[in-house]
Parts: sequence; C-alpha cells; structure tokens
Amino acid sequence: MIGALPKELQKRRHDVRVILPKYKTIRAQEFGIKETGEMIRVSMGDRIETGDIRATKTEKGIKVYFINHEGFFGRSGLYGGKSGDYADNAERFIFFSRAVLEACKAMEFRPDIIHCHDWQTGLIPAYLKTLFKTDAFFQHTASVMTIHNMAYQGVFPKTILPLTGLPWSEFTMDKIEFYDQVNFLKAGLAYADKLTTVSPTYAQQVQSSVEFGYGLEGFLQKRSTDFSGILNGLDVDEWNPARDPFLAKSFDLDSMAGRRDCKAHLQHSLKLPMDARIPMLAMVARLDRQKGVDLLASIVPTLMSRPLQLVVLGQGDPQLQDLLERFETQYPQSFRSRSDFNDPLAHHIYGGCDIFLMPSRFEPCGLGQLIAMRYGAIPVVSDTGGLHDTVRPVTGKESGTGFLFSPGSAAGFRGAIQDALHFYSDKTAWGRLQRRAMLNNFSWDQSAQSYLDIYRQALGRTSGIRRSVKIV
Repeated sequence: MIGALPKELQKRRHDVRVILPKYKTIRAQEFGIKETGEMIRVSMGDRIETGDIRATKTEKGIKVYFINHEGFFGRSGLYGGKSGDYADNAERFIFFSRAVLEACKAMEFRPDIIHCHDWQTGLIPAYLKTLFKTDAFFQHTASVMTIHNMAYQGVFPKTILPLTGLPWSEFTMDKIEFYDQVNFLKAGLAYADKLTTVSPTYAQQVQSSVEFGYGLEGFLQKRSTDFSGILNGLDVDEWNPARDPFLAKSFDLDSMAGRRDCKAHLQHSLKLPMDARIPMLAMVARLDRQKGVDLLASIVPTLMSRPLQLVVLGQGDPQLQDLLERFETQYPQSFRSRSDFNDPLAHHIYGGCDIFLMPSRFEPCGLGQLIAMRYGAIPVVSDTGGLHDTVRPVTGKESGTGFLFSPGSAAGFRGAIQDALHFYSDKTAWGRLQRRAMLNNFSWDQSAQSYLDIYRQALGRTSGIRRSVKIV
C-alpha cells in the first residue's frame, strides 16, 4: 500500500511524501538514499534522542524520507529477532512518531494529511491533538489512521508513558489506556480524524466481536461513523504477467500459451515431474496459524493420495516449517516446501500454479488472491475479510472466480479443494474460469479515489475542502 497508493495519488496531482524508519535492511546504495544534512532532536522523558533525515525518490518520482537512528533501527530485524520482539520497541516508535513531525518541519513540508499505518505510527494523531496542538506549522493538518491487522496493537506497560511526553490525563479508557497499559494503536484510533481498514468486510468484523477486534471492537463501534473499509488495490505495474521479468514466458488474456511454459519452468525448478496435465496447487504465506497453514498441514496426507502437486513458500512458525519440510521428504514426487524469502520464486508460483490456497482464519484484505487471479491461478480461500470481498464463489460453470469455505474448517477446506480439482478436469470450463478471474479490476484507481474522499472529509474538520492535497 505504501508503494502503490502514493503513485495513484500523484497521478491525480497531489503532493505525496513517504516517511519510513531507515532500517538496516534498506540498502542505501541500491536505492540512491542520500544524507540531507538535516538533524532532528526528539525529547524522550529526561533525555534527547538525535537522528538525521535521509532521502531518495522512487522510479515514479515520489519523495521518500528516512528517519535514521543507528541505535533504534540499525538492526537485522524490523520489530524483533529469533528470541522475540525487541524489548525497546515502545521507545523505538515513540521516537519515530515524534521524528515524523520534526522531519516535516525540517524538510519544510506542511502536510494537509498525515496518513498513519498500524500501531508503529499510532502516537502521531495523538501528538497532533496534544503536544503539537498549538504548533502553527500543523494548524491545518488532519490525520487518517489505517488498520492493516488488528492482531498487532503495540501494547506496552504504562511506565513508558513519560517517554511519550503525553500527560497522565491522556491515560484514560477513551484515549490510550488499555487494561492498565498503553496501547499505541488505540491512541491512533482515538485521536485520528478518520479511520480506515483494508476491506469493507474486515471493517464490519473488527467491530463485531473480540475474535476480530482483539479488545478494541467496542471502541471502534463508538467511532463507526468515522470508520471505513477500503479495499487494497494491486500494484499492476509490479504484478503484470504480460511484463513480469521473473516469468519464464509472458502471457495475458489473449495469449495464454506462455502460462504452460511458466508451469513447466516451475516444475523443473522445483525438481517435480514435468506434467502439464497434473494440477499444481500452491500457497505463498507467512507460516502462521492465522494464515491457516496448520489447516493445510492437517489435510496434506489426504491430498497426497490424489494425482496433484503442492508447493508452499513462506517463513514463520518453526514447528510448521519443520512439519512442511518433513512432508517434502515423505512425498518427494508431489510436495515442495521453501522457506527462504524468495521474490522471484513467488512470481514463478503465481505464474505457474493452477490453484492458489489461502485458508486464513481471518484476512484483513489479502493480496495473494488478487495476484493469483491476475495471473490466472484460481483461488481457494476462506470466506472472511477481504477474501469475501474479492473472490466471487463459483456456483456453476459460468459464474464466480474462486472457491470459498468457512474459516477454520479443515473439512471445508478439503472440500473446496476437491471442488476446484473437479472443475479443473473440465479444461474448457476451467479456461473460462481463468478468464473471469483475470478480468477483475483490482488496480488502485478506485481505492485511491476513496482515500481522497476520506482525506477531504478529514480536512473539512480543520481547514475546509481543498482541491489539491499534501499528504505524508
């Protein structure tokens, strides 16, 4: 979203900047990141933390600023390592949130909208309404907070509150207090002018029960008039089978022959039997219970009794990873598991597999199913969140774009795969199904316009409606 949405906003002649932490894994030389010479000082309790601003531009000319702080961001992981989350994550993102506001001033970019994403930026709306409330630089700045996954909220002991600079008067149930702790995501939801999440169904779900809202469902209900679900789009420049540099051969709706070459290449690269007729199933996901990887593992022995091939690409839970690797040993002619972060292989999988699996217990939006359909792979997905909003169920040979089942049901998942395999046996009907899936329009065009409407609603509260918007 951070990569694709700014491009669409820029096309509409809005001035968009992106601000990120300068993580160690972001290669400065490769992306042309330069020092700006601008330093920032952030008050954190009784001490001052100093950082600097670095900058580059994307291929489309979007300006990207990086907050550089070696102590906080010069680590191999983003939020943690093998032993778990970093113990100072609260300090790291207190610093980043205030540094974003200081960077806007240092770079002389006076934003109309600050669009914040997830708990790591949740304090920014709070700062705008408290510590920076009387700062003339931000007098006409509104904020929008987007939830990408309610399961991650940034909850920390209340002893960190003095580091934020916020007074104890803000530590209340209707602001940042959460079961006697500080909740960074709740701060964003309490203070932002408008709230969004990444699909309409997920917006309903996170207000419906603790299963989806993780304790904030009632809080979101109270702000329901300010809360919208907007589907993520797909970066159609990056994900385009007609111009994908990773594919063995390009293809599109009018010339699908290249897809057969992609399947053959995928089978060859994974050392699987090269057979165009055998259905190839795939999953690209974080190895996590949320993604339903355990559901897949529970039905693998049953699936392996059928003539099919199955490949899983992902990292995550070590136990799930070990189990998948054992399956590869157990079923050497039909199962492959790859745990390296391999972007080219992901492209090969989307371009070569026949059926794409997403058995998520919950899924705010999901991009895998969008990419799969654009590449002619038919999704088998749980009926939840953004999967419900983007995959139309197959109800006959001439309708639908994929196969859905009830979340969390291994039997339902197995049945949906069996339905897809039965459909696959009719090559004519399968070809028409592929065509319907590929004809979907999941570009950012419509979603970007929806975000602009939200921005203008937020601005209406502070400075009226403006035709051109400055966004960070």
